[in-house]
Amino acid sequence: MRIALFHNTPSGGAKRAIYEWVRRLVARHQIDIYTLSTAEHAFCDIRPFAQQHRVFDFRPRKLFESPWGRLNQLQRWRDLGELTQIAQRIAGEINAGDYDIVFAHTCRFTFIPAVLQFVQIPSIYYLHEPFGRTFSRQIQRPYLKGNRWRERLDCFDPLINLYQRRLETTQRQSVRHTKRLLANSHFTQEQMKMGFGVDTPVCYLGVDSESFRPIPGIAKEDFVLSVGELSPRKGFDFIVEGLRVMSPDKRPKLKLVCNSVNPLEKDYVERLAAQGGVDLHVLANLKTDELAIQYNKAQLCVYAPVMEPFGLAPLEAMSCGTPVVGVREGGVQESIAHERTGLLVERDPAQFAAAVQHLLSSPTLIVEYGYNSREHVLRRWTWDQAVAQLEEHLNDVLRTA
Repeated sequence: MRIALFHNTPSGGAKRAIYEWVRRLVARHQIDIYTLSTAEHAFCDIRPFAQQHRVFDFRPRKLFESPWGRLNQLQRWRDLGELTQIAQRIAGEINAGDYDIVFAHTCRFTFIPAVLQFVQIPSIYYLHEPFGRTFSRQIQRPYLKGNRWRERLDCFDPLINLYQRRLETTQRQSVRHTKRLLANSHFTQEQMKMGFGVDTPVCYLGVDSESFRPIPGIAKEDFVLSVGELSPRKGFDFIVEGLRVMSPDKRPKLKLVCNSVNPLEKDYVERLAAQGGVDLHVLANLKTDELAIQYNKAQLCVYAPVMEPFGLAPLEAMSCGTPVVGVREGGVQESIAHERTGLLVERDPAQFAAAVQHLLSSPTLIVEYGYNSREHVLRRWTWDQAVAQLEEHLNDVLRTA
């Protein structure tokens, strides 16, 4: 089939998933890429696989600094209007391109792309995470200074309401015009049902079990590893809080491998680590083979993002034969097999510390869980399985169009 793929995706798990899908789908289908200049093109570069790669220029308006910050909602409102105009142009090209189906992914400004309102052929949108008013993460940080008067003013600020109404209208129209939405987890499925009243079949992601594999000759070292963007929602502060509960003589080093780094969050997490006696190392922008080496060297992968919709890092670690200690929430609990490939705990530092200590004090259990982890991935979580399931949805949408 001829597929028009749209994305406006930053670096991270969503872009990695798009890369894995595209490089496998092109063996049987023709794919043209439609995207914006604000997308991350170099990370997991899909351009070599595309018959055509069309980039539409979009430059978000400059945001104001205090005391004019309230005007930023007006800037974002204007951006949404321009994005809608660009979406109409993109849809016009897709409609004239003799495609069978549109396979759409995250837009960093609207989540579900506005282009789906205007395409006239069947479309599928993949939910890398839920969106809408019912899904939010409330995360407090000292550097995000709250102000009660400001929060009260926000409730009555007409510019905030103006922007939110346009965003919600765009999202609801796009949801309504999309033939099928696919969820990356049951957690995402439930959130979308609550927020939009839509049924979203689960179509799981996979892991590249060739790139992420046990590497002979690499010995385990005295550290635990966590992976993801260095931002508040990834919960690295919680991991530090958990490790500082442990006795200093038993506390492992902590390595963070990050595809992007929020400088304020980095300073915050590093201060927490220094205060708690946690030996912290931050590595940024590793290549896939370098990341696989870190997974192999780590005693454990530790994973505690806030309400993570799915999370590729646990699968990558398990594919390398490294067990995972994770927080039992979001989509994380759907991939980690408790007491078989790792341990799941509540968001409590003491529980987290106890789980880490339990595994570190039992090398034979780490080996057992590591072996189970690799087998678990090969049996249930390969990209070949994920692509086969996706193709079933593509074909089904075409049949019922």
